[in-house]
Amino acid sequence: MNKFIIREYYELCSGGVCQDLLSEDEKKDVQENNAVYLSGVMQRCDEKNGNGRIYPGPVLEREVKKYMSVVKENRACGELDHPEDSVVNLKNASHMVKSLWWEGKDLMGKVKVLSTPAGKILEALISDGITLGISSRGLGSVQEGKEGTIVEDDFQLICFDIVSEPSTQGAFMMMNEVRNIKDAAKHRIGSLLNNIIGKE
Repeated sequence: MNKFIIREYYELCSGGVCQDLLSEDEKKDVQENNAVYLSGVMQRCDEKNGNGRIYPGPVLEREVKKYMSVVKENRACGELDHPEDSVVNLKNASHMVKSLWWEGKDLMGKVKVLSTPAGKILEALISDGITLGISSRGLGSVQEGKEGTIVEDDFQLICFDIVSEPSTQGAFMMMNEVRNIKDAAKHRIGSLLNNIIGKE
């Protein structure tokens, strides 16, 4: 059975009410350095995705556990767009995965946008409200089953890329907005006042 590049897409969104998943150090990074962080669903196991593939829990959990060592060493970079390659090209790196955790069958994650040329493009796209996706890139084989296309045990997770073509409904990544906590509080108070005034 031949191995090939396996890609999955999850929708990434910069609008709406954002989850505050940042640590105190990350909040400081945002405030002092205008850093941009994204959070949301990165992958999903044991369910057919938009591409008709099913990632068995044990296979995906194993690969995520291996990938966590790369995350801890600050080497978990991804690219802007999907290359036809099984390695991450650092000259095209746009972001770095900072943390991963499980919420049921959903693999959740937090990503920091890098200050590289590709990262600056990504930041501009987010700032302009472009809908983007987060996508896993891996190497492996698949087998057709009754319920869908099953990703085989030889799957190897390579990275998570930022892409323009989402395929999984309800898998949103949100931009963490904490550039100025006082301004955020003022904005919430202003919105509340506008709602009250609008109702009268």
